[in-house]
Amino acid sequence: MREAAISRKTHETDIVLKLNLDGTGRCDAASGIGFFDHMLNSFARHGLFDLELRCKGDLHVDTHHTVEDIGIVLGKAISEAVGDKKGIRRYGSSMLPMDESLVMTVLDLSGRPCFVWDAELKAERVGTLETETVKEFFAAVSYSAAMNLHIKEFYGENTHHVIEAMFKSFARALSEAVSFDPRITDVLSTKGSL
Repeated sequence: MREAAISRKTHETDIVLKLNLDGTGRCDAASGIGFFDHMLNSFARHGLFDLELRCKGDLHVDTHHTVEDIGIVLGKAISEAVGDKKGIRRYGSSMLPMDESLVMTVLDLSGRPCFVWDAELKAERVGTLETETVKEFFAAVSYSAAMNLHIKEFYGENTHHVIEAMFKSFARALSEAVSFDPRITDVLSTKGSL
């Protein structure tokens, strides 16, 4: 089982996160932000990951620190759980519709962080979540996991739908990237390591 348990405590957040890449889609997330917990549930379910999260954040300020710090911790958990990357496909992509919206996520578990965002979220908030923090979350995951991550919104009117499509397409792309291919006996790189 490829699992990781990561904790991180600062003056702004106190986070404990457990991730199992070889799960069944179970999620028990408590970030204090209802819509964000819904997105983490979507990530776990559609990637077939098991995720547990407890976070106490300075939500009296805003949601930024909580969302970004959870991204940092999730990225570290992905990196630790995937291990030496032997036998995995390394690359993943998913184009996913959510009602009227269409989003694509493409990623490479390259060991080199790079984040590209091509999206414009129309609403300032969904529930209590400030939507500008969604970009910060994925950027934090990318850099903490040393992952090349590209997210593109092709179109969408409803911000809830666009963000949900992002989390689901990210989950499916990551699930593909961490999956094993029996033809890959080492790491998928001409360098011999990732």
